[in-house]
Amino acid sequence: VQLVVSGGGLLQPVGSLRLSCAAFGFTFSSYPMTCVRQAPGKRLDWVSDISSDGVYTGSADSVKGRFTITRENAKNSLYLQMNRLKPEETDKYYCVDGEGSWGEGTEVTVYS
Repeated sequence: VQLVVSGGGLLQPVGSLRLSCAAFGFTFSSYPMTCVRQAPGKRLDWVSDISSDGVYTGSADSVKGRFTITRENAKNSLYLQMNRLKPEETDKYYCVDGEGSWGEGTEVTVYS
């Protein structure tokens, strides 16, 4: 199993980023997927998740209305559109599959 997250970067507050998670080595369309984030020394935060068919999603209250999780099973890919980012959301973002496997993650830095 390999989960490769890309799309992180450095941006100012209220900016937007779209993270992509490419999945390899398992039947992506059979598993729900989750996005989490964590900075060094901080707790792990659940951000959002999506059902295997993409019909059902859930998000943390802190990101509702700003972040949108989607998936494209034909491309074995998960996406997290993040709008109006805040400095406190500077973290490393990861995707996690339904079996609990993680990728390397991608850094998002929101500076003011």
